[in-house]
Amino acid sequence: MTSSVPDSLGVLGDAITSCRRCSRLVKCREAAAKAPPRRFAGASYWARPITGFGDPDARLLVVGLAPAANGGNRTGRVFTGDRSGDWLYAALHRAGFANQPTSTAVDDGLVLDDAYVTTVVRCAPPDNKPSPAERDRCIGYLVRELALLARVRTIIALGGFAWDGVLLAAKTAGHDAGKPRPSFGHGAMASVGPWRVFGSYHVSQQNTFTGRLTEAMLDAVFAAARATLDRQVRFDR
Repeated sequence: MTSSVPDSLGVLGDAITSCRRCSRLVKCREAAAKAPPRRFAGASYWARPITGFGDPDARLLVVGLAPAANGGNRTGRVFTGDRSGDWLYAALHRAGFANQPTSTAVDDGLVLDDAYVTTVVRCAPPDNKPSPAERDRCIGYLVRELALLARVRTIIALGGFAWDGVLLAAKTAGHDAGKPRPSFGHGAMASVGPWRVFGSYHVSQQNTFTGRLTEAMLDAVFAAARATLDRQVRFDR
């Protein structure tokens, strides 16, 4: 039966946080809460799927892979309470999209301006590796999010998995990326439907600790996204 309730970010959030479609992911997210690392011993874990976070009127959307088992899965907010979030929100702050450079808890005062952050998969996966089937079961949430975030014109995909997820969501929504299919790379850019999509290496410790992704490299992607939004404002005028 089709619901008569109009879709909204609140309705979507309720659907996301109550989802139990993927048994492997449910097991992983709940197991993390039952056996946390010593540094989080005694912490109360969210241990449910994660919604997006930010400005509902945002023009910039940042898309990651999935919440971290002891990050968003613990705190209840995407990219909050882990090293990846430290990098992402510091970059958003430097680019003028966040009021502070840190994201430690849902009540830490963080506010995003003209930006919204979400993920392709909403539950913490084992070894940070969701399966294609899990992505496909989750992709409808991103499709709905894109429809509800009607002012988004620029998307930053963090990593190849997020890049592929954005293209899949766009295709599901009826927007063809064209041929040849845009390939992911750091600094890659593609026009897909109404969106300009930028690629960045993911802000994972695997990339940031090794120097594969530096602050300057991440800032360059945000600067390109900001410049695109600024050009759109001038054009609209």
